[in-house]
Amino acid sequence: MSLFVTDQDKAFDFYINKLGFRVHTDVQMDDGSRWLTITAPETPEQEIVLMSIPGIKNGYDPEAQKALKLLLDKELLGAGVFYTPDCKATYEELKAKGVNLTEPKEQFYGTECIIKDGCGNWFSLCQPKEGF
Repeated sequence: MSLFVTDQDKAFDFYINKLGFRVHTDVQMDDGSRWLTITAPETPEQEIVLMSIPGIKNGYDPEAQKALKLLLDKELLGAGVFYTPDCKATYEELKAKGVNLTEPKEQFYGTECIIKDGCGNWFSLCQPKEGF
């Protein structure tokens, strides 16, 4: 899985130091780009590539790069859902670490807040109601 990010160093700090993901691979490529992958502690077999827009060299023309950067700059790429057994407690923990997130809100499917990674992506942090 790939997440496009505006800044790999900032993304590293967010996902590793604030959310508790683990580094799987962090190497400089021959072309000067950085190959950075992380894993969630609970699913070490699934790597997530934190891909910098300036680092995209193959398969993305300048127009596509510009479009991706615009979406990230406007924080319009919602990337997924993180589940938690206690949304309010996780909210407090992440808030204390300086994570940008909204207050938990009761929804028909559970308690949810929105997390922003500071690199263009946002996620739902959800404590689902039973049956969802």
